[in-house]
Amino acid sequence: MGTNEFWVICDLRNDHFFELSLKVISKAYELSRLVSGKTAAILFAPVHDNELNKKIERCINHGGDLIYVITNSAFDSYRADIYSEALFKLVLNKSPKIVMFSLSDFSKELSAIVARRNNSGLIAHCVDFKIKDEKIIASCPSWGGEVMAEITYSNNVSTSFATVLSHELKSVEVKGVPGTIQKIDIDLNLTSKIKLLSHDAETKCHRLEDSEIVVVGGAGLGSLEGFGLARDLSRSLGAEIASTRPPILNHWVEEERLIGQTGKNIKPNLLFSIGTSGAIQYTAGIIGSKNIVAINRDRNSPIFQIADIGIVCDAKIFLPILTNKINELTMRKLTTAICQDKTSKLEHGIGAKIRKIRESHNLTIEDLCQATNQSPEFINQVENDEIIPSVGFVLRLSRALKVDPSAFLRDEEKNMIRDQRIEAFTRRTKNYSYQTLTPGAANEHLRAFMIAIEPMQSHKPVAYKHEGEEFIFVTEGDLELTLGNKPHHLKQGESIHFNSEIPHKLQSLSDADTKCIVVLYTP
Repeated sequence: MGTNEFWVICDLRNDHFFELSLKVISKAYELSRLVSGKTAAILFAPVHDNELNKKIERCINHGGDLIYVITNSAFDSYRADIYSEALFKLVLNKSPKIVMFSLSDFSKELSAIVARRNNSGLIAHCVDFKIKDEKIIASCPSWGGEVMAEITYSNNVSTSFATVLSHELKSVEVKGVPGTIQKIDIDLNLTSKIKLLSHDAETKCHRLEDSEIVVVGGAGLGSLEGFGLARDLSRSLGAEIASTRPPILNHWVEEERLIGQTGKNIKPNLLFSIGTSGAIQYTAGIIGSKNIVAINRDRNSPIFQIADIGIVCDAKIFLPILTNKINELTMRKLTTAICQDKTSKLEHGIGAKIRKIRESHNLTIEDLCQATNQSPEFINQVENDEIIPSVGFVLRLSRALKVDPSAFLRDEEKNMIRDQRIEAFTRRTKNYSYQTLTPGAANEHLRAFMIAIEPMQSHKPVAYKHEGEEFIFVTEGDLELTLGNKPHHLKQGESIHFNSEIPHKLQSLSDADTKCIVVLYTP
């Protein structure tokens, strides 16, 4: 049997939310007096809340007969899973007549969780209440506010829940209410319901002095955009970027990247010196480098005197070509390693190579997911050498790096990809009636066809998957697409676009043939 207590959950996040909670306490006090009940203010407070006593006093002044105070360090974080666990146990122990919340995004989530766990009714967006035959009746706007609906709770529920639009309520102070304060201990026993699937690794801070490869840009690059070409080269090489004095004065790069007598001395295995004249102040910082490649359009530049390789050219023309060739070579090596590993154990460290490519281009895992149309879990598995990616994955990666795949794929690899497309096309169009809308498309990336699935039948006995993307438009009938474990019901005129590497299955839900236009893309 429940008590006759009207509870108000006080929102202590800030003064604004707390003031709204006080208005709800005033309304609860008004209602409780109609049924000889009591008003209780519930305060879930952090351990070190210096304003707690003042808040308790204000709750009493607004009609709080009972003040339940529950303190816990977990309440420092306003998470619905934490607060719902505490509130559910409190409701289970005391069985109030109603639990009221000032409406907010947080209270909507909190009230819904606890009401569901308590198998109780929840009335949302209440603007007023009344008591009739000892039953609580709530007034709620309906039909876009045109109508005010009156809603009540079923008779077999001991505790009810309500969220209140408290802005229009009056905040009334009540004199002579003594207020009883009760401190309650609740054992939360919190178990995390969140599984961390992936996270960005902490950015590694590489010291210029320890770098194996360094790219140094100078005044000869001419502009911020020109210096950006040196940055692109450094990313492709997995190198560190550095600078002479002029780019720093022009704010093209940070001052800690300065090389020379007033900067840092470096001794990398490979150093690219681009657009640098070779002044003694600069060369004093690079003289210990094992191999120096100098790029400058002035053939008389002093930098060539200490360079192992000298290239006389316009860096703005040469650097994009060099960067692209390095990217092509990187993709070539990666593709070779993947094709070899398809028939052997994971011994080539493909994952480490892909991680290095990603990090050197300042790509996060999320960036790579978008570029390759894969999940964070897949990227993590690849980088940890748990699975071998397909050549199609390398194709999408190369497009993200703006590298033409035809520049690094061998003929046999192109043939392999073509055969995979044909195989996917054959599997996709087997066991049901179809009409191709793109004749001769078996070798193409993009293909379209019209399919017909017999009434109440599946187009395949089991779900299947393939590389790429798929688009389905229903022209006749009703279709059920099971994507992973989730069914999607599509009616005539509706469509869906999805990653076709997710297992999927089509079924007709109609008494007649279900017809669809299917567009299939494979890399």
